[in-house]
Amino acid sequence: MAHRIFTTSVASVYPAYVNKVERKGRSKAELDEVIEWLTGYDEKALGRHLEDGTTFEDFFAQAHLNPNVSEIRGVVCGVRVEDVEDPLMQKIRYLDKLVDELAKGKAMDKVLRA
Repeated sequence: MAHRIFTTSVASVYPAYVNKVERKGRSKAELDEVIEWLTGYDEKALGRHLEDGTTFEDFFAQAHLNPNVSEIRGVVCGVRVEDVEDPLMQKIRYLDKLVDELAKGKAMDKVLRA
């Protein structure tokens, strides 16, 4: 059974990500940098996906995931990201985890696994 998030547009969740990081004193630019690190989408490509209402399923299907993505570990929404079995759900959880780390004030080089 597919999760509802798979067919949800990234654009419908993106403002929540922006609010979350901005409430904690981080910027939309930093959020976009994190998304670019994870997916390979630059500002223009991300903007296009947001405008087009791309679903999470298609967003990640077209992404070029960062080779260091396996270094993203820990718990998000009570779930250990490295243990998520569904490949698409795991990618969504990776994004959630990076947004959480950014919002929690983690240094950018740590968030980006530099």
